Amino acid sequence: MYGVKRYGKNLENLTIGVFAKAAGVNVETIRFYQRKGLLPEPDKPYGSIRRYGEADVTRVRFVKSTQRLGFSLDEIAELLRLEDGTHCEEASGLAEHKLKDVREKMADLARMEAVLSELVCACHARKGNVSCPLIASLQDGTKLAASARGSHGVTTP
Repeated sequence: MYGVKRYGKNLENLTIGVFAKAAGVNVETIRFYQRKGLLPEPDKPYGSIRRYGEADVTRVRFVKSTQRLGFSLDEIAELLRLEDGTHCEEASGLAEHKLKDVREKMADLARMEAVLSELVCACHARKGNVSCPLIASLQDGTKLAASARGSHGVTTP
């Protein structure tokens, strides 16, 4: 068996197993990407097996890189449609939209962190035979929901 690590830059004529390894994924990921239209399925020569090349490895690495940045498979398909490099404005627009989404998620996470921090502090500060403030707040979702949406402070019973 040959592959990228054994034979350096030889990224042509790869079987699906070697191709998957070279791209840093498993065979099922390759098949999934093919079903989703993210990766073309090569022709199968009569009586032979499909072979993959460097362009396929590059494409899978592109898909994985964009997934790590939070792009959905539909968004990745759109970026792949623009891959000839002449659609920079469209690609930039997609990235700007993703950046906006990421910033909104970060703000949501910051609010969640503040709420959880207050609840943990309330638990540590509890005295006597009072019920757990964290559990009580989670059971009374209205106060917690208002706080998570951005109101100031968490009211615990």
